[in-house]
Amino acid sequence: MTKTIVVSAVNLNKGGTLAVLRDCLAYLSSLAVKKDVRIVAIVYKRELADFPNIEYVETQWPKKRWVNRLWYEYVTLKKVSKELGDVYLWFSLHDTTPNVAAKRRAVYCHNSFSFYKWSIHDLLFAPKIALFAIFTKYIYGKNIHKNDYLVVQQQWFKRAMVDMFNVDRSKVIVAPPKTPSVRYKTGRGNIGEALSAYTFLFPATADSHKNFQLICEACEILEKQRGMKDFQVYLTISGVENKYTNWLYKKWGHLKSLKFIGYLKRESLLQRYNEVNCLLFPSKVETWGLPITEFSAFNKPMLLADLPYAHETAAGHNQVAFFDPDNAEILAEQMMALIKGNTSILMEVPEVSSNEPLARSWESLFSILLWDTKQIVNNEDSTGR
Repeated sequence: MTKTIVVSAVNLNKGGTLAVLRDCLAYLSSLAVKKDVRIVAIVYKRELADFPNIEYVETQWPKKRWVNRLWYEYVTLKKVSKELGDVYLWFSLHDTTPNVAAKRRAVYCHNSFSFYKWSIHDLLFAPKIALFAIFTKYIYGKNIHKNDYLVVQQQWFKRAMVDMFNVDRSKVIVAPPKTPSVRYKTGRGNIGEALSAYTFLFPATADSHKNFQLICEACEILEKQRGMKDFQVYLTISGVENKYTNWLYKKWGHLKSLKFIGYLKRESLLQRYNEVNCLLFPSKVETWGLPITEFSAFNKPMLLADLPYAHETAAGHNQVAFFDPDNAEILAEQMMALIKGNTSILMEVPEVSSNEPLARSWESLFSILLWDTKQIVNNEDSTGR
């Protein structure tokens, strides 16, 4: 009998979550050829993740308002699930657990804002972030126990979800994201050339939870209190993106060490990785922290926020120091040590022990979701992961 698999992803249309959707559907497209399965994808736009052997249902109106989104998740999708017939697996790729009729249900949990300690600073510059942090746990909590499985990207996230929602840990699958290949072209511009000053880079979006101000405060300490001059810090913001970055530029834009270089496309970002001496990553909340993974390939020092996500993402790298993401003095001390050539502060980050269920490929993940086959599959499937 043909099994119907539904992937709902009406809220995924950009960034890392869209990449997850594409990888997922790429694998299911190939699975549909090998197995007797019917694949239905409920998406924002088909063109964002268009693969053969998949039936698409496009819906854009839930994006207009949150109330529309919730109505669609908890009311409309119940009707859709019944119209699709006998659904074997309903896999929600966007945090929420919709009301649907299906034999099996699973949800992919991307968002770690439930565990973000928001501040007055967030209310001033990004109130949506604070509200997101407050209400995400309620969005997660709705229907969460109706799932057969939850899917997360890291072990710390699994432990946090188990503790917050009292979920059976055997039902939480850790599925690390696909590690991107890091390739860059040599022989263009300054690629491969040493820079005269010691250089740092923080590549991040212009959001308040990324904690850019900590780096700015550390640079001010180094310049004004320690008299340091021979260093530069590149930030991938311009200062005009929003109220938060405008404040950053007005308050610290005069510092000679700070370079507000704006958003970088991937090739330019890889070039910067190759040029600079050290990665800074003070973000206070991440599901993974992709720049840490990418920069690790260059085998250079990294100064990272002393938070669970960073420890897990940097596992195995041997040139790392961690700092309190609320203490600019500590970060300044670590930066000064590296500028002066003192690498004794750096250490190797131990590997994180992994417990089942663990899925290192889409093949492994769906063997659990569909057939409860819980062996760890370490080989990558044809689509990669």
